[in-house]
Amino acid sequence: MKTIKGQTFRKISPIWAFALTSAMLLPAGAACQGMPVYDNTNFITLGKQLVESAKQTAELLKMVEELHAVREKIEKVNNAVKQYQAVRDITVNNERLFEMVRDDLREVLDSPYIHGDEVETISNAFNGIMEHSLDQLDFMGQVISNGFLNMTDAERLDILEAQREDSRKMLADIRHRKKRYDLIISFRKMQALIRDRETNH
Repeated sequence: MKTIKGQTFRKISPIWAFALTSAMLLPAGAACQGMPVYDNTNFITLGKQLVESAKQTAELLKMVEELHAVREKIEKVNNAVKQYQAVRDITVNNERLFEMVRDDLREVLDSPYIHGDEVETISNAFNGIMEHSLDQLDFMGQVISNGFLNMTDAERLDILEAQREDSRKMLADIRHRKKRYDLIISFRKMQALIRDRETNH
């Protein structure tokens, strides 16, 4: 009986030894098949990283919104400054225009070398420019008011820029007309001097 048990034990021992060695050498995940083992430390770290990433994304989006708001404010300020500059230039140009019309028209009409039938034509030309200038100032007053056609700042600025260019053209027109009348007066004055010399001789 002892012989049979001893033979059985000798046959079983190598099997147990192999099984025990295999179990020790296998990784922890393979020790219990069908029962995955989680590393709690890694899982918590991953969760924290995801939360931190979400916070950073939220902060980034908030920063983008703030930068967008700042850019809009800067653009509004720039547009306001440009509008103010355009309005100031239009006002200065029109003031200069009034002074030029007043002084130049008087100088031209007071010249003895301007004929009586030319006075009305010259006056109408200068007065036409003055009336256009006054209409422009009235229109500008409507444009810069907040409720005018519900315009955006950019649209309002475009109109003011066009108004400013128009005021420059009116100044150039007045200068051109004054120069032309000065040439006419100078020419007629020279003709009068030549006639006087011829008469005296």
